[in-house]
Amino acid sequence: MDIQRYHHDHARILEQIDALRALARAGVRENAEEIGQLITGTASHIKFHLAAEDQVLYPTLARCGKADVAAMSERYRIEMQGLAEAFAGFVRQWRVPARLAADPEGFRRDANTVLRALFERLQRENAELYPAAGRA
Repeated sequence: MDIQRYHHDHARILEQIDALRALARAGVRENAEEIGQLITGTASHIKFHLAAEDQVLYPTLARCGKADVAAMSERYRIEMQGLAEAFAGFVRQWRVPARLAADPEGFRRDANTVLRALFERLQRENAELYPAAGRA
């Protein structure tokens, strides 16, 4: 299975996370407009990435004929549901510049939690799921 597209998506999402961190370090209030736009853009990219995983990657791995890979894929699919919900809540709350400007520490706290979980998930997929998919 060709997984280059998924690796490319991950690289782009990680760049967006880095950009959010840099803007937050430079000042949430001062960069509220840019942060809100970047959150919205990141959410859009993640939405398309998750759709590709749900519609192509996970079903393909479920049918690959390797029980261990199919089980791993199902575990990742189920785990992602909780993270996707948490990220959607983060986006709803923090895509609005006025909310960012009103509560920079709340944004930092939530970003540290949600973006760290997303970062860790991408790293695990890169290290475990995608290599298994490449062999399937």
